[in-house]
Amino acid sequence: MDIDSVVERINELARKQKESGLTEEETAERAKLRERYLQNVRRNFRQQLDSIEWVDEEKK
Repeated sequence: MDIDSVVERINELARKQKESGLTEEETAERAKLRERYLQNVRRNFRQQLDSIEWVDEEKK
């Protein structure tokens, strides 16, 4: 399941929560999907930080 599908499913569950509530299974699924999404965000952020290269200009 790619990240777009994860976000789509999280949104579906959020809409259902507002309309009629979630079952225990759906609540557990939502928690797992949210954690997967957060892991992806953290991994991408870490990659961005790791790719930063500090450059100091020499003072004249």
